[in-house]
Amino acid sequence: MDLTAGGARVASVARSERTGLVPAGTVLAGSVISLIGLTWDIQWHGDVGPDTFFTLPHLFLYSGSAISGLASLVVVLMTTAARRAGRPVDARVGGRAINVFGKVFAAPAGYLVTGAGAAMFLLYGLWDQWWHGLYGFDAVIDSPPHIGLLLSITLSIIGTVMVFAAAREHRWGTAGVVGSLGVLIAFSTVTVLGLQQIDADPVDVVSVGIALLSVLLVSAGAGFWGRPGGAVRVAAALAVIQAITWWFSPWAAEAYASAVGLPMRDYIDGVPAMPAMMPMALLPIAAVLEAVYLLSRRGWSAGRVSVLAGGIGGLLIGATMPIQNVLVYGGSLDWPVVFGTAAAGAVFGLLGGFAGWRFGGMLRLLAPAKGENTHA
Repeated sequence: MDLTAGGARVASVARSERTGLVPAGTVLAGSVISLIGLTWDIQWHGDVGPDTFFTLPHLFLYSGSAISGLASLVVVLMTTAARRAGRPVDARVGGRAINVFGKVFAAPAGYLVTGAGAAMFLLYGLWDQWWHGLYGFDAVIDSPPHIGLLLSITLSIIGTVMVFAAAREHRWGTAGVVGSLGVLIAFSTVTVLGLQQIDADPVDVVSVGIALLSVLLVSAGAGFWGRPGGAVRVAAALAVIQAITWWFSPWAAEAYASAVGLPMRDYIDGVPAMPAMMPMALLPIAAVLEAVYLLSRRGWSAGRVSVLAGGIGGLLIGATMPIQNVLVYGGSLDWPVVFGTAAAGAVFGLLGGFAGWRFGGMLRLLAPAKGENTHA
Protein backbone atom coordinates (compact mmCIF):
# COMPACT_ATOMS: atom_id res chain seq x y z
CA MET A 1 0.00 0.00 0.00
CA ASP A 2 1.31 3.44 -0.92
CA LEU A 3 0.96 5.30 2.38
CA THR A 4 2.43 8.46 0.88
CA ALA A 5 -0.21 8.59 -1.84
CA GLY A 6 -2.96 7.86 0.69
CA GLY A 7 -1.75 10.62 2.98
CA ALA A 8 -1.54 13.04 0.05
CA ARG A 9 -5.13 12.25 -0.91
CA VAL A 10 -6.37 12.81 2.65
CA ALA A 11 -4.54 16.13 2.77
CA SER A 12 -5.99 17.09 -0.63
CA VAL A 13 -9.54 16.29 0.47
CA ALA A 14 -9.10 18.28 3.68
CA ARG A 15 -7.71 21.23 1.72
CA SER A 16 -10.62 21.19 -0.77
CA GLU A 17 -13.06 21.04 2.14
CA ARG A 18 -11.55 24.15 3.72
CA THR A 19 -11.32 26.13 0.48
CA GLY A 20 -14.66 24.99 -0.96
CA LEU A 21 -17.07 25.27 1.97
CA VAL A 22 -16.87 29.03 2.53
CA PRO A 23 -17.69 30.21 -1.03
CA ALA A 24 -20.26 27.42 -1.49
CA GLY A 25 -21.97 28.37 1.75
CA THR A 26 -21.90 32.03 0.70
CA VAL A 27 -23.67 31.47 -2.63
CA LEU A 28 -26.24 29.27 -0.88
CA ALA A 29 -26.78 32.01 1.72
CA GLY A 30 -27.36 34.45 -1.13
CA SER A 31 -30.00 32.13 -2.61
CA VAL A 32 -31.74 31.77 0.75
CA ILE A 33 -31.76 35.56 1.26
CA SER A 34 -33.31 35.98 -2.19
CA LEU A 35 -35.93 33.38 -1.29
CA ILE A 36 -36.74 35.28 1.91
CA GLY A 37 -37.07 38.49 -0.09
CA LEU A 38 -39.31 36.84 -2.67
CA THR A 39 -41.78 35.26 -0.24
CA TRP A 40 -41.87 38.54 1.71
CA ASP A 41 -42.40 40.63 -1.44
CA ILE A 42 -45.25 38.48 -2.74
CA GLN A 43 -47.00 38.65 0.63
CA TRP A 44 -46.47 42.41 0.68
CA HIS A 45 -48.13 42.76 -2.74
CA GLY A 46 -51.21 40.92 -1.51
CA ASP A 47 -51.55 42.18 2.07
CA VAL A 48 -50.34 45.78 1.82
CA GLY A 49 -49.89 46.83 -1.79
CA PRO A 50 -47.82 50.02 -2.15
CA ASP A 51 -44.50 49.08 -3.62
CA THR A 52 -41.39 50.84 -4.90
CA PHE A 53 -38.02 49.75 -6.19
CA PHE A 54 -36.37 50.22 -2.78
CA THR A 55 -38.75 48.40 -0.42
CA LEU A 56 -37.07 46.16 2.16
CA PRO A 57 -38.28 42.90 0.52
CA HIS A 58 -36.80 44.11 -2.79
CA LEU A 59 -33.51 44.91 -1.06
CA PHE A 60 -33.40 41.34 0.25
CA LEU A 61 -33.87 40.07 -3.30
CA TYR A 62 -31.13 42.33 -4.66
CA SER A 63 -28.68 41.65 -1.83
CA GLY A 64 -29.11 37.89 -2.18
CA SER A 65 -28.12 37.99 -5.83
CA ALA A 66 -25.32 40.45 -5.07
CA ILE A 67 -23.88 38.10 -2.42
CA SER A 68 -23.98 35.11 -4.79
CA GLY A 69 -22.54 37.15 -7.66
CA LEU A 70 -19.68 38.66 -5.65
CA ALA A 71 -18.75 35.30 -4.12
CA SER A 72 -18.67 33.79 -7.63
CA LEU A 73 -16.54 36.66 -8.93
CA VAL A 74 -14.01 36.21 -6.10
CA VAL A 75 -13.71 32.46 -6.84
CA VAL A 76 -13.30 33.12 -10.58
CA LEU A 77 -10.57 35.71 -9.96
CA MET A 78 -8.77 33.42 -7.50
CA THR A 79 -8.98 30.49 -9.93
CA THR A 80 -7.70 32.65 -12.77
CA ALA A 81 -4.79 33.90 -10.67
CA ALA A 82 -3.93 30.35 -9.59
CA ARG A 83 -3.87 29.06 -13.16
CA ARG A 84 -1.74 31.96 -14.38
CA ALA A 85 0.71 31.36 -11.55
CA GLY A 86 0.91 27.67 -12.43
CA ARG A 87 -0.69 26.56 -9.18
CA PRO A 88 -3.08 23.57 -9.24
CA VAL A 89 -6.81 24.27 -9.45
CA ASP A 90 -8.93 21.85 -7.42
CA ALA A 91 -11.85 20.56 -9.49
CA ARG A 92 -13.78 19.79 -6.31
CA VAL A 93 -14.17 23.54 -5.68
CA GLY A 94 -17.06 24.48 -7.95
CA GLY A 95 -16.24 22.03 -10.71
CA ARG A 96 -13.57 21.93 -13.41
CA ALA A 97 -12.33 25.32 -14.56
CA ILE A 98 -13.67 26.57 -17.90
CA ASN A 99 -11.90 29.13 -20.07
CA VAL A 100 -13.92 32.34 -20.47
CA PHE A 101 -13.24 34.95 -23.18
CA GLY A 102 -10.55 32.76 -24.65
CA LYS A 103 -8.22 32.23 -21.71
CA VAL A 104 -8.71 35.59 -20.05
CA PHE A 105 -10.53 33.98 -17.10
CA ALA A 106 -10.68 30.46 -15.68
CA ALA A 107 -14.05 29.88 -14.01
CA PRO A 108 -15.21 26.77 -12.12
CA ALA A 109 -18.38 25.58 -13.88
CA GLY A 110 -20.73 26.07 -10.93
CA TYR A 111 -19.51 29.55 -10.09
CA LEU A 112 -19.62 30.53 -13.77
CA VAL A 113 -23.34 29.68 -13.92
CA THR A 114 -24.06 31.38 -10.59
CA GLY A 115 -22.18 34.51 -11.63
CA ALA A 116 -23.93 34.62 -15.01
CA GLY A 117 -27.30 34.48 -13.25
CA ALA A 118 -26.28 37.32 -10.93
CA ALA A 119 -25.14 39.45 -13.88
CA MET A 120 -28.45 38.85 -15.65
CA PHE A 121 -30.25 39.83 -12.44
CA LEU A 122 -28.45 43.19 -12.52
CA LEU A 123 -29.67 43.84 -16.08
CA TYR A 124 -33.25 42.83 -15.28
CA GLY A 125 -33.06 44.92 -12.08
CA LEU A 126 -32.34 48.00 -14.19
CA TRP A 127 -35.32 47.12 -16.36
CA ASP A 128 -37.47 46.70 -13.25
CA GLN A 129 -36.39 50.14 -12.00
CA TRP A 130 -37.38 51.66 -15.35
CA TRP A 131 -40.67 49.75 -15.18
CA HIS A 132 -41.44 51.17 -11.74
CA GLY A 133 -40.57 54.67 -12.94
CA LEU A 134 -42.91 54.31 -15.93
CA TYR A 135 -45.88 52.52 -14.32
CA GLY A 136 -45.44 53.17 -10.59
CA PHE A 137 -46.53 50.42 -8.22
CA ASP A 138 -46.56 46.83 -9.48
CA ALA A 139 -50.05 45.41 -9.82
CA VAL A 140 -48.95 41.81 -10.47
CA ILE A 141 -46.00 39.61 -9.59
CA ASP A 142 -45.65 38.22 -13.13
CA SER A 143 -44.66 41.46 -14.88
CA PRO A 144 -42.02 40.99 -17.64
CA PRO A 145 -39.07 42.33 -15.59
CA HIS A 146 -40.12 40.26 -12.58
CA ILE A 147 -40.18 37.05 -14.62
CA GLY A 148 -36.71 37.94 -15.91
CA LEU A 149 -35.49 38.58 -12.36
CA LEU A 150 -36.88 35.26 -11.17
CA LEU A 151 -35.32 33.36 -14.07
CA SER A 152 -31.98 35.03 -13.30
CA ILE A 153 -32.14 33.95 -9.66
CA THR A 154 -33.15 30.47 -10.81
CA LEU A 155 -30.01 30.29 -12.95
CA SER A 156 -27.92 31.35 -9.95
CA ILE A 157 -29.47 28.61 -7.82
CA ILE A 158 -28.76 26.04 -10.54
CA GLY A 159 -25.14 27.16 -10.35
CA THR A 160 -25.28 26.74 -6.57
CA VAL A 161 -26.49 23.16 -7.01
CA MET A 162 -23.54 22.56 -9.34
CA VAL A 163 -21.08 24.05 -6.84
CA PHE A 164 -22.18 21.62 -4.13
CA ALA A 165 -22.38 18.69 -6.55
CA ALA A 166 -18.69 19.13 -7.40
CA ALA A 167 -17.92 18.56 -3.70
CA ARG A 168 -20.14 15.50 -3.29
CA GLU A 169 -17.40 13.50 -1.55
CA HIS A 170 -17.87 15.87 1.38
CA ARG A 171 -20.94 15.51 3.57
CA TRP A 172 -21.68 19.23 3.24
CA GLY A 173 -21.57 18.86 -0.54
CA THR A 174 -24.40 16.33 -0.72
CA ALA A 175 -26.39 18.22 1.92
CA GLY A 176 -25.94 21.42 -0.10
CA VAL A 177 -27.26 19.78 -3.26
CA VAL A 178 -30.40 18.66 -1.42
CA GLY A 179 -30.95 22.08 0.16
CA SER A 180 -30.31 23.96 -3.09
CA LEU A 181 -32.76 21.75 -5.00
CA GLY A 182 -35.37 22.47 -2.32
CA VAL A 183 -34.81 26.21 -2.74
CA LEU A 184 -35.03 25.77 -6.51
CA ILE A 185 -38.45 24.06 -6.26
CA ALA A 186 -39.68 26.89 -4.02
CA PHE A 187 -38.58 29.49 -6.57
CA SER A 188 -40.07 27.56 -9.49
CA THR A 189 -43.58 27.77 -8.03
CA VAL A 190 -43.51 31.54 -8.58
CA THR A 191 -41.76 31.49 -11.95
CA VAL A 192 -44.51 29.32 -13.45
CA LEU A 193 -47.01 32.12 -12.77
CA GLY A 194 -45.90 33.38 -16.17
CA LEU A 195 -47.92 30.48 -17.62
CA GLN A 196 -51.25 31.66 -16.22
CA GLN A 197 -51.93 33.70 -19.35
CA ILE A 198 -52.39 30.39 -21.22
CA ASP A 199 -56.04 29.35 -21.41
CA ALA A 200 -56.26 25.55 -21.49
CA ASP A 201 -59.56 24.90 -19.67
CA PRO A 202 -60.19 22.55 -17.85
CA VAL A 203 -56.46 22.30 -17.09
CA ASP A 204 -54.84 24.43 -14.38
CA VAL A 205 -51.72 25.34 -16.35
CA VAL A 206 -49.84 26.76 -13.35
CA SER A 207 -50.35 23.52 -11.39
CA VAL A 208 -49.08 21.54 -14.38
CA GLY A 209 -45.96 23.73 -14.47
CA ILE A 210 -45.44 23.13 -10.75
CA ALA A 211 -45.86 19.39 -11.31
CA LEU A 212 -43.31 19.37 -14.12
CA LEU A 213 -40.63 21.28 -12.23
CA SER A 214 -41.24 19.50 -8.92
CA VAL A 215 -40.92 16.09 -10.56
CA LEU A 216 -37.85 17.20 -12.49
CA LEU A 217 -36.04 18.42 -9.38
CA VAL A 218 -36.88 15.55 -7.02
CA SER A 219 -35.87 13.20 -9.85
CA ALA A 220 -32.59 15.11 -10.11
CA GLY A 221 -32.08 14.51 -6.39
CA ALA A 222 -32.70 10.80 -6.88
CA GLY A 223 -30.38 10.62 -9.89
CA PHE A 224 -27.64 12.52 -8.07
CA TRP A 225 -27.93 10.49 -4.87
CA GLY A 226 -27.72 7.24 -6.81
CA ARG A 227 -29.35 5.24 -4.03
CA PRO A 228 -32.72 5.27 -2.21
CA GLY A 229 -33.55 8.47 -0.40
CA GLY A 230 -32.56 11.25 -2.81
CA ALA A 231 -36.09 12.21 -3.84
CA VAL A 232 -37.38 12.15 -0.26
CA ARG A 233 -34.49 14.31 0.94
CA VAL A 234 -35.24 17.00 -1.65
CA ALA A 235 -38.96 16.91 -0.85
CA ALA A 236 -38.16 17.15 2.87
CA ALA A 237 -36.02 20.23 2.19
CA LEU A 238 -38.99 21.86 0.46
CA ALA A 239 -41.27 20.91 3.37
CA VAL A 240 -38.93 22.69 5.80
CA ILE A 241 -38.82 25.77 3.55
CA GLN A 242 -42.62 25.74 3.25
CA ALA A 243 -43.13 25.45 7.01
CA ILE A 244 -40.74 28.33 7.81
CA THR A 245 -42.04 30.68 5.11
CA TRP A 246 -45.66 29.83 6.01
CA TRP A 247 -45.05 31.57 9.33
CA PHE A 248 -42.53 34.16 8.15
CA SER A 249 -44.16 35.84 5.14
CA PRO A 250 -47.43 37.08 6.78
CA TRP A 251 -45.55 38.15 9.91
CA ALA A 252 -42.89 40.03 7.93
CA ALA A 253 -45.46 41.83 5.77
CA GLU A 254 -47.45 42.98 8.80
CA ALA A 255 -44.37 43.96 10.82
CA TYR A 256 -42.89 45.98 7.94
CA ALA A 257 -46.22 47.68 7.20
CA SER A 258 -46.45 48.72 10.84
CA ALA A 259 -42.87 50.00 10.81
CA VAL A 260 -43.42 52.25 7.77
CA GLY A 261 -46.91 53.35 8.81
CA LEU A 262 -48.96 51.64 6.11
CA PRO A 263 -52.30 49.90 6.80
CA MET A 264 -53.04 46.27 5.98
CA ARG A 265 -55.76 45.69 3.40
CA ASP A 266 -59.22 44.94 4.76
CA TYR A 267 -59.87 41.90 2.59
CA ILE A 268 -56.70 39.85 3.19
CA ASP A 269 -57.40 36.16 3.71
CA GLY A 270 -54.38 35.45 5.93
CA VAL A 271 -53.02 32.78 3.58
CA PRO A 272 -49.22 32.88 3.07
CA ALA A 273 -49.23 33.45 -0.70
CA MET A 274 -45.97 31.88 -1.87
CA PRO A 275 -45.86 28.91 0.55
CA ALA A 276 -49.43 28.06 -0.50
CA MET A 277 -48.17 27.56 -4.07
CA MET A 278 -45.63 24.93 -3.00
CA PRO A 279 -46.96 21.36 -3.34
CA MET A 280 -47.84 20.20 0.18
CA ALA A 281 -48.11 16.55 -0.84
CA LEU A 282 -44.63 16.41 -2.39
CA LEU A 283 -43.05 14.49 0.53
CA PRO A 284 -45.43 11.47 0.41
CA ILE A 285 -45.40 11.62 -3.39
CA ALA A 286 -41.58 11.47 -3.30
CA ALA A 287 -41.88 8.37 -1.10
CA VAL A 288 -44.05 6.78 -3.81
CA LEU A 289 -41.39 7.64 -6.40
CA GLU A 290 -38.73 6.00 -4.22
CA ALA A 291 -40.80 2.80 -4.26
CA VAL A 292 -40.99 2.97 -8.07
CA TYR A 293 -37.22 3.48 -8.33
CA LEU A 294 -36.74 0.12 -6.60
CA LEU A 295 -37.88 -1.51 -9.86
CA SER A 296 -34.41 -0.75 -11.25
CA ARG A 297 -33.08 -3.31 -8.77
CA ARG A 298 -35.26 -5.94 -10.40
CA GLY A 299 -33.53 -5.59 -13.74
CA TRP A 300 -35.48 -2.65 -15.15
CA SER A 301 -33.54 0.09 -16.90
CA ALA A 302 -32.99 3.01 -14.51
CA GLY A 303 -33.79 5.44 -17.32
CA ARG A 304 -37.16 3.82 -18.03
CA VAL A 305 -38.00 3.60 -14.35
CA SER A 306 -37.31 7.32 -13.97
CA VAL A 307 -39.78 8.10 -16.76
CA LEU A 308 -42.44 5.88 -15.17
CA ALA A 309 -41.83 7.46 -11.76
CA GLY A 310 -42.03 10.93 -13.30
CA GLY A 311 -45.38 10.17 -14.89
CA ILE A 312 -46.78 8.89 -11.60
CA GLY A 313 -45.38 11.90 -9.73
CA GLY A 314 -46.79 14.35 -12.26
CA LEU A 315 -50.20 12.64 -12.06
CA LEU A 316 -50.28 12.84 -8.26
CA ILE A 317 -49.06 16.44 -8.04
CA GLY A 318 -51.44 17.51 -10.80
CA ALA A 319 -54.35 15.88 -8.99
CA THR A 320 -53.50 17.20 -5.53
CA MET A 321 -52.73 20.83 -6.41
CA PRO A 322 -56.39 21.78 -7.19
CA ILE A 323 -57.44 19.98 -3.99
CA GLN A 324 -54.74 21.86 -2.05
CA ASN A 325 -56.04 25.19 -3.42
CA VAL A 326 -59.56 24.39 -2.20
CA LEU A 327 -58.29 23.35 1.23
CA VAL A 328 -56.26 26.55 1.58
CA TYR A 329 -58.56 29.11 -0.01
CA GLY A 330 -61.96 27.44 0.36
CA GLY A 331 -64.60 26.82 -2.27
CA SER A 332 -65.68 23.62 -3.95
CA LEU A 333 -63.77 21.17 -6.10
CA ASP A 334 -64.10 21.45 -9.87
CA TRP A 335 -63.63 17.79 -10.76
CA PRO A 336 -63.05 18.35 -14.49
CA VAL A 337 -60.13 20.61 -13.50
CA VAL A 338 -58.80 17.95 -11.11
CA PHE A 339 -58.88 15.23 -13.76
CA GLY A 340 -57.67 17.49 -16.56
CA THR A 341 -54.75 18.80 -14.49
CA ALA A 342 -53.86 15.29 -13.33
CA ALA A 343 -53.78 14.00 -16.93
CA ALA A 344 -51.67 16.91 -18.15
CA GLY A 345 -49.42 16.57 -15.08
CA ALA A 346 -48.84 12.90 -15.92
CA VAL A 347 -47.79 13.74 -19.48
CA PHE A 348 -45.40 16.47 -18.44
CA GLY A 349 -44.25 14.38 -15.47
CA LEU A 350 -42.91 11.80 -17.93
CA LEU A 351 -40.71 14.51 -19.38
CA GLY A 352 -39.72 15.72 -15.90
CA GLY A 353 -38.73 12.22 -14.80
CA PHE A 354 -36.71 11.66 -17.97
CA ALA A 355 -34.86 14.98 -17.79
CA GLY A 356 -34.50 15.10 -14.00
CA TRP A 357 -32.82 11.71 -13.63
CA ARG A 358 -30.31 12.63 -16.32
CA PHE A 359 -29.74 16.04 -14.79
CA GLY A 360 -28.90 14.28 -11.53
CA GLY A 361 -26.43 12.06 -13.38
CA MET A 362 -24.83 15.15 -14.93
CA LEU A 363 -24.43 16.64 -11.46
CA ARG A 364 -22.53 13.53 -10.36
CA LEU A 365 -20.11 14.03 -13.25
CA LEU A 366 -19.14 17.47 -11.95
CA ALA A 367 -17.16 15.81 -9.16
CA PRO A 368 -13.86 14.08 -9.98
CA ALA A 369 -13.99 10.30 -9.86
CA LYS A 370 -12.31 8.66 -6.89
CA GLY A 371 -8.64 8.18 -7.54
CA GLU A 372 -8.68 10.76 -10.33
CA ASN A 373 -6.24 13.65 -10.25
CA THR A 374 -8.43 16.44 -8.87
CA HIS A 375 -6.19 19.30 -9.95
CA ALA A 376 -6.11 20.87 -13.37
